[in-house]
Amino acid sequence: MLYTVIHIIHLLAAFVYGGFLFVDILFLSKMGQTLTAEEAAKAREAIMIHVRKVVPYALFVVVGTGIYMFWNVFGEVGDEGLTRFQMLLLIKAFLGLWLGIRGFNQKVFKINPWVFKSHYFPFTLVVIIIILSQLMWM
Repeated sequence: MLYTVIHIIHLLAAFVYGGFLFVDILFLSKMGQTLTAEEAAKAREAIMIHVRKVVPYALFVVVGTGIYMFWNVFGEVGDEGLTRFQMLLLIKAFLGLWLGIRGFNQKVFKINPWVFKSHYFPFTLVVIIIILSQLMWM
């Protein structure tokens, strides 16, 4: 029962984080096409004030619950080595931890990334994580 509750919390927080990335890439970044540069910057900042209060913490919840679930489903390594499920889960966990460390550095230490400053790369990683999560169970 506890695992199910944590899994639901994980999915809801992932929807918040991934949803923001989706909206930012498809809509917020396009505001400059219909607004002046000054208006677009002002509108984006008005939205980002509220985003900064929710989205980083949603990412922390996703990573934290993901770590909990990882330890519950990874299982033991057999004599023949890692299973396909375990290999895909490790890749997924690595990508999720990378996102978490990146977000933690930005939120807590105010360290902005040196590479991949836009949200395109994190969004791509989220899509890859979603695909991996489906392939793991096949």
